[in-house]
This record gives sequence, C-alpha cells and structure tokens, in this order.
Amino acid sequence: MLSLNSLWQTTGRKKSKRYGLGKGAGSKTNGRGQKGQKSRSGTHLPYAGFEGGQTPLQRRTPKRGFKNFARVEYAPVNISALSVFEAGVEVTPELLLERGIVRDASLPIKILGDGELTIKLSVKAHGFSQSAIAKIKSVGGSAEVI
Repeated sequence: MLSLNSLWQTTGRKKSKRYGLGKGAGSKTNGRGQKGQKSRSGTHLPYAGFEGGQTPLQRRTPKRGFKNFARVEYAPVNISALSVFEAGVEVTPELLLERGIVRDASLPIKILGDGELTIKLSVKAHGFSQSAIAKIKSVGGSAEVI
C-alpha cells in the first residue's frame, strides 16, 4: 500500500535549460548550436517557407496556365435526367436535390442538352445551354433562368 512514509525521495529536480542566457546557463553555446541566424539573439524568421534570403521554392518554380477567379462553377444536369418527372411538372433546384439528381445544394444548376426529352416540363434553373433550351421548347415546355 502506498503511504507518505513509503515514498522514496528524489535526488532533486533537473533545472530546465535557460537558452541564450550566457555561459552560466549551461555551456558555451547554451543549446543553440554553433553559428548562424538561429544562434543569434533577437531572431525572428518571417514565415514557414523562408530560406534565409534565398529565393523561396514557391517563387523559383515556373508557373503555367491561368486561373480565372471569377469563374462560376455549376452543377450540371443533362436533359436525359429530367425524363424521370411527370408531364407538366415545374422542375426547380429544390426538386432536383430532393430526387437526388443534384448532390450539392450550394452550387448553381445548369441544364445541358445531352440526351432526349419527350415530356413537356417547366424548368427553372440558374443556367441553360442553347441546345437544352431548344429541346425543352421543342416539346412545348418552358425554360426560365432564376
């Protein structure tokens, strides 16, 4: 059983190393190694990819192409996927999400003209291709941009 009189006494606590506080704090270099920027007092390295003033890797590597930051990414839905609805139904983004045709509710929906449509539908979406509009109107439906 553990009690106060059965505990053994430690020989003392080891003091933590006081980095950069002279020879009295340990050794000649005080745990900072030999020479260099990190061994000096008052050092502050600017960022994680800093390479000591040398041009960083991120700037040395060649860049290719162009990234359009104003690009709008759509959730595409083909005309053939709309054939699951009954004739005369108003197809909305909420209905497409409910039926599982579209998975991501945060993206705007664009109807594309791949496939055939044989039923009359009223489709509301954020975007339409020209061929999709032509196919919807050819069966007597309507395409409305939200």
